[in-house]
Amino acid sequence: MAPRVSIVVPSFNQARYLETALRSVLDQDYPNLEVLVIDAGSTDGSLAILQRYASRLAYWVSEPDAGQADGINKGLRRATGEIVAWLNSDDVYLPGAIRQAVEALGAEAGAGLVYADGIMVDSEQVLLDRHRYRPLELVDLLSFEVLLQPTVFMRRSLLEQVGYLDASYQLILDHELWVRFAAHARLHHVRSYWALERTHAEAKTIARAGDFVAEARRLLEAAAGDARLASTMRQHARRIDAGFNVFAARRLIDAGQYRPAFRHVLTALRRHPPTVARYWYKFVQAAGSALGLAGVFFWYRRTRRRLQHGRQTVSAGLSDPLPREDP
Repeated sequence: MAPRVSIVVPSFNQARYLETALRSVLDQDYPNLEVLVIDAGSTDGSLAILQRYASRLAYWVSEPDAGQADGINKGLRRATGEIVAWLNSDDVYLPGAIRQAVEALGAEAGAGLVYADGIMVDSEQVLLDRHRYRPLELVDLLSFEVLLQPTVFMRRSLLEQVGYLDASYQLILDHELWVRFAAHARLHHVRSYWALERTHAEAKTIARAGDFVAEARRLLEAAAGDARLASTMRQHARRIDAGFNVFAARRLIDAGQYRPAFRHVLTALRRHPPTVARYWYKFVQAAGSALGLAGVFFWYRRTRRRLQHGRQTVSAGLSDPLPREDP
């Protein structure tokens, strides 16, 4: 029998996107699926959507919670599937994602979680960028190379072993959990598109970009005192510090804080130049923006996206959602 998969959908005042997210889960080609929606007390019409889909949901509730981690943990603790994941209510699964994740975990017995590639879209699901990832391990995650959260599927048994989301983190709560997973088991990457991640003005990656830095620093401080992580922290100290500074620079650029971003890039360059080399364009962007040329980079990004993609809307219902990439 196909293993049960539990998908938790946390939501708060996301009626604009909620139905698309739910349909992307419920319409998957996988037979043994449990969907749990944890709404934090929405007042924007979300409840009407949930009531319409109630017969297809294993569980749903709408009540105040203590934040995103608390809401997701509520769902994860109720989940009965061997494999679990969560999909934020403004993101979207692509067709076949759950089936492929189950197949990958079945083939990779030593993997604690699997993840894949994703597609960045705007509020109208207009294509912005493709995000290709590579196989990552513990040192990569400690260096703040991130997984695309909506593509991650976990073994529930390992989740219960390492613990649920740490509610003291509001912004990098998923990354902190992946670090704990990587300290216990291998991560497995599947080269396939599994999800759309939506970026819009209300998304925390945009609205609170500058606040990520403090949480990232706190994660590394905690890792240095963790017996499972301390040796990796010492062995790769320069690379990890450089990765933190590149991550900080990227978030500060998103927040429009170009001068401190440039200082972080310079620190990363001194600590571990190869880490900066992978993000050379961020070095150029931070330096140029610190000199008052931010508008040039926004123009370049808009122009590049327009030339590459035009105004292409990505549909969650397409089996092949994007044109083929050049080899």
